[in-house]
Amino acid sequence: MSKKWIAVIVALALVAGGVLAGCTQKDNTSGEITVMAAASLTDAFNEIGTKFNEQYPNIKVNFSYDSSGTLQKQIEQGATADVFVSAAMKQMNALNDKGLMDSDTIVKLLENKVVLIKTKGSSLDVKSFQDVGTDKVKMVALGNSDVPVGQYAQTIFTNLGIWDTVQAKANLGTNVRQVLDWVATGNAECGVVYATDAAIEDKVEVICEAPDGSCDPVIYPMGIVKASTQKDAAKKFTAFLQTKDAQDILTKYGFTIYTSK
Repeated sequence: MSKKWIAVIVALALVAGGVLAGCTQKDNTSGEITVMAAASLTDAFNEIGTKFNEQYPNIKVNFSYDSSGTLQKQIEQGATADVFVSAAMKQMNALNDKGLMDSDTIVKLLENKVVLIKTKGSSLDVKSFQDVGTDKVKMVALGNSDVPVGQYAQTIFTNLGIWDTVQAKANLGTNVRQVLDWVATGNAECGVVYATDAAIEDKVEVICEAPDGSCDPVIYPMGIVKASTQKDAAKKFTAFLQTKDAQDILTKYGFTIYTSK
């Protein structure tokens, strides 16, 4: 066989090998993990889970969504959990302080905004957080004291000097999605949620964002639970959350990718 034909065959083999390599993107890591995540992440994480399984078909991901405070308590009580993604640093720090997280895996992942919303089409004459403390509002929906969005709301209204007034007419939800639903259905005139929650519900409209400096930045940290028996699979998932594929989904739902200031 001539050298020319040998060169052609070698070239074709390299091309074929490259094509096959390009098609072999799936990872053979196997396992089953439980990801406990803030309720505000529900829609984005459900989509991310589908995308994750395209690359890691042998890792089953079970999502458990609720308020970060409720999830924190479940982890403290020994519930099965491999990854925790909170809507505030407070809950993550509390678990880490108790030695329940792998400290070196904790990463600040996302940022969000706190907004005041009302039922879409409502004639409610409210234009600011300060207005919630006036007679214009008879009932406001807030997260309870275990819910990060409720904690942010309390801080905002406290800094505005109207918390006692607002608290007296507040209906307290167990997570941000319940607050969102109350406003969407008109069971509360207005409410305080995250910007990402307001963006997915077409039955509410945003009145305004929280005033600058009225509360701490809304940061979502993630980390691996120390008691996890599926560390390899958990690491694959937390690493995936930092890829462009996952971040494109998160930004589509209105989240901002955290960058150190």
